[in-house]
Amino acid sequence: MKIFTQTQIKELDQYTIANEPVKSIDLMERAAKAVALAIAEEWSTDTPIVVFAGPGNNGGDALAVARILAAKSYAVSAYLFNVEGRLSEDCDKNAHRAVDCGYLKQYVEVKKNFDPPILDSDTLIVDGLFGIGLDRPLTGGFASLVQYINQSGAHVVSIDIPSGLMPDSNEGNIRANIVKANVTYTFQQKKLAFFMADNQPYLGKLRILDIGLSKAYMQKADADYRVVEKDDLKKLLRPRSDFANKGTMGHALIIAGSYGMAGAAILATRACLRAGVGKVTVQTPQRNYAIMQIAVPEAIVEIDHDEFHYSDVVTGNHYDAIGMGPGLGQSEDTAIAMIAQIRRASVPVVLDADALNILANHGTWMQQLPKNMILTPHPGELDRLCGGRSHDDSDRLAKAMELAQKLQSYVILKGHYSALCLPSGKVIFNCTGNSGMATAGSGDVLTGMITGLLARGYNAMESCLLGMYLHGRAGDLAAEEKGRESLIASDIIDHLPGAFKEME
Repeated sequence: MKIFTQTQIKELDQYTIANEPVKSIDLMERAAKAVALAIAEEWSTDTPIVVFAGPGNNGGDALAVARILAAKSYAVSAYLFNVEGRLSEDCDKNAHRAVDCGYLKQYVEVKKNFDPPILDSDTLIVDGLFGIGLDRPLTGGFASLVQYINQSGAHVVSIDIPSGLMPDSNEGNIRANIVKANVTYTFQQKKLAFFMADNQPYLGKLRILDIGLSKAYMQKADADYRVVEKDDLKKLLRPRSDFANKGTMGHALIIAGSYGMAGAAILATRACLRAGVGKVTVQTPQRNYAIMQIAVPEAIVEIDHDEFHYSDVVTGNHYDAIGMGPGLGQSEDTAIAMIAQIRRASVPVVLDADALNILANHGTWMQQLPKNMILTPHPGELDRLCGGRSHDDSDRLAKAMELAQKLQSYVILKGHYSALCLPSGKVIFNCTGNSGMATAGSGDVLTGMITGLLARGYNAMESCLLGMYLHGRAGDLAAEEKGRESLIASDIIDHLPGAFKEME
């Protein structure tokens, strides 16, 4: 599924109007009916409704919703904010329709002074102040109104997007001046801003309403952002030959675990095996030997000469992929061995956890990385790699995109909507997974999975997409069985077979 930018959303509306064809006022009516129906499904006619409409088309939507709900016997008070004496054409038409219908309990056009209504927990507010056209933070009277809405205790539904939230980047926005909706009814598809963790408090429950925007435009338009879909991934799955053997299914190398962190090596190795690879060798310090042999008997264990941490470059060219970093530690011996291992690698490499922290501490080494590597940072690791704390999630995503282009590699910025940043500058979001996966070792599992998929013969992009989706889906299956509160990383591994089976 494509995610369109603010500019493209406007183009989609205009293309629909021109090619359906449909008048803009009729398209607005279609959207308003969808919102009114959704409200009527959740709130009874006993609920007092206050509609706040701005001067643009989002305000026109809100006024149409007010009229439709009033005709359904809801007690609706509508406030149109026309402080500059300039309404969009369709907003003006719906203002006249709202007045002429005769159903509204109250209609107020605010041009200068505003006497705010009493709002309490029994009130439903319909927020139609500003839509996707907003390109700067709210200030002045509108900012005060938003703050009044947020502290009122009333339930709030926002039309298309909470007022004050910008649809693309919100870097530099004034967050106190964004409506905190309980429900957001957005049109046709999610906006880019909806994928940022720091914008979630403003969205509430998100519901997508299909208002019949042009499928032709959506199919032909290029998009820099999209969401990975199960049906696309099914096409990527490689069939396992009936005559396969472990020698034909790939050999992965996992370099992980320092003394006291054997668990990271165990999780990455088990996940790598569950990804379908034929053989896994794990390189780990002497102190981890016994526990690795007991915990993962299927793995081949190579012992580092150092008792406590990784320090030996693994020789030989019989591996098909390398995963490095989980629980590795950051000693100088480890750092030197790691960069030497990367330099001599002739196969795909995945870097995670301490491997990324080592790179952050040795900035000049970034220039020595080969192309088409896979880096899997969480937000803190990404900030360290890029040299400083990000202003917000939009800024952090932009840094990850820049890093992927600079290195000509694949960067998975992990989170609820993990974002795969491609060397081309495009981004693919993953929508599987849940908050129960916010637990130690979850990232180690992802590293092992992607390494295993690479060794199986998938290319870097395929391995990232399949790894993200299946990792999240296994987490969802684990949460269905065990609940989110008690979910641990090994539960994700245990449910990988179920995730793969769904894909088959």
